[in-house]
Amino acid sequence: MPTLVKRSVRTAYARLPRERPGVVWGLVAALLAGGAGGWMALPEGSGGGRLSAVVAGLDLPWPDEGQAALAVERVGDLGAVGSRRAVPIASLTKVMTAYVILKDHPLGDGQDGPPVEVDGQAAAEAYSPSESTAPVVEGQRLSQRKLLELMLLPSANNVARLLARWDAGSETKFVAKMNAAAARLGMTDTTYTGASGIEATTRSTAADQLKLAREAMKDPALRATVALRSTAVPGRAEPVRNTNELLARPGVVGLKTGSSTPAGGNLVWAAEVPEGGKRRLVYGVVLGQRAGTSPAEGRRAALESSGRLLDALREKLPAVLGRQA
Repeated sequence: MPTLVKRSVRTAYARLPRERPGVVWGLVAALLAGGAGGWMALPEGSGGGRLSAVVAGLDLPWPDEGQAALAVERVGDLGAVGSRRAVPIASLTKVMTAYVILKDHPLGDGQDGPPVEVDGQAAAEAYSPSESTAPVVEGQRLSQRKLLELMLLPSANNVARLLARWDAGSETKFVAKMNAAAARLGMTDTTYTGASGIEATTRSTAADQLKLAREAMKDPALRATVALRSTAVPGRAEPVRNTNELLARPGVVGLKTGSSTPAGGNLVWAAEVPEGGKRRLVYGVVLGQRAGTSPAEGRRAALESSGRLLDALREKLPAVLGRQA
């Protein structure tokens, strides 16, 4: 049996206790029939209850380590590889932080939101040598939108915690909101223990982060923010840049990097793939790339793994969607 099929069968088998047996074994049979290039798409909203057609010939370069999952807008899940065990996700945590902030304080088109005063804690943490931060000054008043940009682009931990305190009064209370939101989204293998992701105890899976990505990108303010290459910092000449270098590739519109030594390199991404005269949004998650190495090496590996998947999808998916239609 080809390696990719073996891995996909193992993934399906691992999910057996959580899903109806007929669905899982239908998936296994379909994978065996499809061969190494087979993939399964579940219709959005099906909840795993119905199987859509199996399309042969889409051979994807799944990463050899960690976890990965893919989904296509208006089609559903393309599949997943790797363990379903929850692992540290580092700064991917900030996608949930932004999601909760925008649920509590929505931003319309062109709205910057209320001003938020930088407190002494966020200002002091700006100079931490052991984590990613943004240069903010005590007493400075920055808009909600600007703070979201500083949190999501350079991945500023101090700004994530500042926003949590602003929203809920304390980071602890905000984390409770994060976990409640995860439960509502069906992220059953996810636990948040902080707003920034610096804690290795914040853990999730590729499948759960895919659920969050698809919901988070429905918010226009979040979607506009994660597509930015850089943002200006008031009082500083140089802009801060987005750590998601995948944005340099055609069609990529987000989403978020996350890397640390225990987590390895992680990336949630969203890209528009041409489909005739239209575009279809594709989501991807890779976790645990080069875990145990440096954050920089892990981030490079996550970007490379994601880039290979994206290249394959851009090349092969349009024809597949055309046949499916």
